[in-house]
Amino acid sequence: MAPKLGIIADDFTGATDIASFMAKAGWQVIQLNGIPEIYDDYADVDAIVISLKSRSCSAYEAVTQSRHAAEWLQARGCQRLYFKYCSTFDSTASGNIGPVTDLLLEKTGASMAVLCPALPVNGRTVIHGYLFVNGQLLNESGMQNHPLTPMTDANLIRVMEQQASGECGLVSLSAVRAGKEAIQTQLAMLKQVGKRYAVIDAMTDEDLRALAAALPEDVLLTGGSGLAGAIAALYPVQHANDACGIPLRTGGCVLLAGSCSTMTNKQVSRYRQQAPAVAIDVARAVDDSEAYIEELVSWYQKQSGPLAPLYYATRSAEEVKAMQLRYGAEVVGKAIEQLLASLAVRLYQLGVNKIIAAGGETSSLLVQRLHVSGFAIGDVIAPGVPWVKDMRRPLWLALKSGNFGDENFFSKAQETFA
Repeated sequence: MAPKLGIIADDFTGATDIASFMAKAGWQVIQLNGIPEIYDDYADVDAIVISLKSRSCSAYEAVTQSRHAAEWLQARGCQRLYFKYCSTFDSTASGNIGPVTDLLLEKTGASMAVLCPALPVNGRTVIHGYLFVNGQLLNESGMQNHPLTPMTDANLIRVMEQQASGECGLVSLSAVRAGKEAIQTQLAMLKQVGKRYAVIDAMTDEDLRALAAALPEDVLLTGGSGLAGAIAALYPVQHANDACGIPLRTGGCVLLAGSCSTMTNKQVSRYRQQAPAVAIDVARAVDDSEAYIEELVSWYQKQSGPLAPLYYATRSAEEVKAMQLRYGAEVVGKAIEQLLASLAVRLYQLGVNKIIAAGGETSSLLVQRLHVSGFAIGDVIAPGVPWVKDMRRPLWLALKSGNFGDENFFSKAQETFA
């Protein structure tokens, strides 16, 4: 049977996020990191997730990557496409959610795209078209300080129209809670008045279940992992779960934090009280990375104790702004990503087989540098963050979106070792 869903995720943490929600519902899910060069038979899986690193690159590059992914998935018989982006709608004024959505509308011939980033289990809700994070407006939640994709407007209709090629409407919460007929009627009305996209209100898991049952086949699905999980739960399957489960205790473990999100700052602060930790020197990362990496590797080899060492580039919003003013935002971001990815490769060569990474850009690059072609989905550490295992070797990773997990996430992840 052909896969039910072909999913294009704009970063690697988002890909593991959506894969874990569908796997929890019993679906057989395979996560591929980029487009495979060698064809394997995926006929027995229910969903294929392709991880891209397209969230913060140019809109042109994001569209190009997504086009290739869409064509690959369609050639493998995927019945429907789903564009996965962050539940905080991370993007810039020029994209990349709008341009990629426009591309996928063209590739699928869908009549409209629905935008559903809501993920209630992690505090992401949408009401009147405004996105909230744990009860705070998106632009007051800390996301306004994101170093690469600052979100300064919580109104998703405005955000989408600023970066896309058409007009955007709203499917209201009252329609969602009135059920299938009301949802479909409101979508039809939006189409009649020329709307190309529809933001969908959702505040609870029950709202997402109502949407999963109501959204017609001729709309393009876009959003966070909540809607995908609800769709998977609506169509349960009976696959035996042969996922990777949890990592073995043998081998080394390291934590790499590149995110500067509010929650990752709290997680780093808590973990520094429990285990060895070293702050990344941004000046060294920019000016002297090769020698600096060897110093960091040497530091790791000197550590001992029950909890794994942590390297963190996580900083407060004020510190991030100061660094960006000194070196330039793009230079700082790339230097830190490259340093942490290179460090991951060196530590893997020395026997580290478990890597816990915080931050989408950090996770995406280190997975690419480690030449991981795809993952099996294992046990969930926190909602949206599973352990994943390289399909071809004993390497486990936990790829955490910046704001996911609670303050004890780093230690909790290590409690799961078998």
